[in-house]
Amino acid sequence: MVVMKMKFPFQKRVKLAQGLWILSWCATVAGATTFTLGCILKTELRRRAEVMDNQDIHIVPNTLMIVGLASLGINYFASKICQDALDAGRFPRWKNFLKPYFAVSCFFTVLMLLAVIMSYAMKGSLESSLKAGLRNGIRFYKDTDTPGRCFQKQNIDRLQMEFQCCGNNDFRDWFEVQWISNRYLDFSSKEVKDRIKSNVDGRYLVDGVPFSCCNPSSPRPCMQYQLTNNSAHYNYDYQTEELNIYLRGCREALVNYYMGLMNTIGAGVLSIFLLQGSVLVSLRLLQTAMEAVAGKENTEIETEGYLLEKGVKETIMEYLDPVLKFLLLKNQVEEGSAAATTTPT
Repeated sequence: MVVMKMKFPFQKRVKLAQGLWILSWCATVAGATTFTLGCILKTELRRRAEVMDNQDIHIVPNTLMIVGLASLGINYFASKICQDALDAGRFPRWKNFLKPYFAVSCFFTVLMLLAVIMSYAMKGSLESSLKAGLRNGIRFYKDTDTPGRCFQKQNIDRLQMEFQCCGNNDFRDWFEVQWISNRYLDFSSKEVKDRIKSNVDGRYLVDGVPFSCCNPSSPRPCMQYQLTNNSAHYNYDYQTEELNIYLRGCREALVNYYMGLMNTIGAGVLSIFLLQGSVLVSLRLLQTAMEAVAGKENTEIETEGYLLEKGVKETIMEYLDPVLKFLLLKNQVEEGSAAATTTPT
């Protein structure tokens, strides 16, 4: 069953080729934009790599960069094909090239759509990565003398100030770790000894937070320590007072930032996907309309163009069959080689 069959008089073919030439160059610019968006997202993710437990989320920018580069080549050739479509004598030279061209183009166009879907679907992976990464970042905050962790304090402080957040889930995460290095503790002090003895792990735990958690918008001077002790501060109630530190956790802040960025990029790439799809559909119609002119003395006759000569399933199988046969043959060769090496002499 022929899909999307249309009639194309000579003038309509010319207008289609001219319009598609312009569209293909617009899609080339869009491909460069896709690559640039992938680079921007990659850079932003790498900036916070120290608070991410894994690199799974990088599949989104990596895919965008790949399809962006592929789009440049796809649309460059599309523009050349459109130029030759204006001359019935030059168009036949593309005949053997077009079938693999459409297969590769469809693959990367589908990959572009998958990148859009992943940009919306990776929230869970991003959140779990940040949860573990921030937990480790807070735990190693004090290790300014440890190789590989000496910049952890600076990174966490800058993160909390930039995103106006505190801790992983919230500021109470700082109560559960020793974030003050032993080199800055006076072990002859009774208070220090008592705090270290008060927990089985022998850590110096305080109900306080680093200075980077302080909210400069608060009218009250910043209270970093004894946040849960009402008697330690004048006119203060821990349960009801609006604390002058950031209340939002950094995981929530980072997830909102990156998901907002990826959703915005996803919406832009989706529009580019629709543009790329339009180029391929139009080019396919132009190809089939021009093939009917091949070998005819009168090249200005009316021809018919179509999207698919057969049904969707039959067309997919037509492209998959050579691949499946190749893989089957390869497996048979490997099995034969393995059998030959294990045969006793």
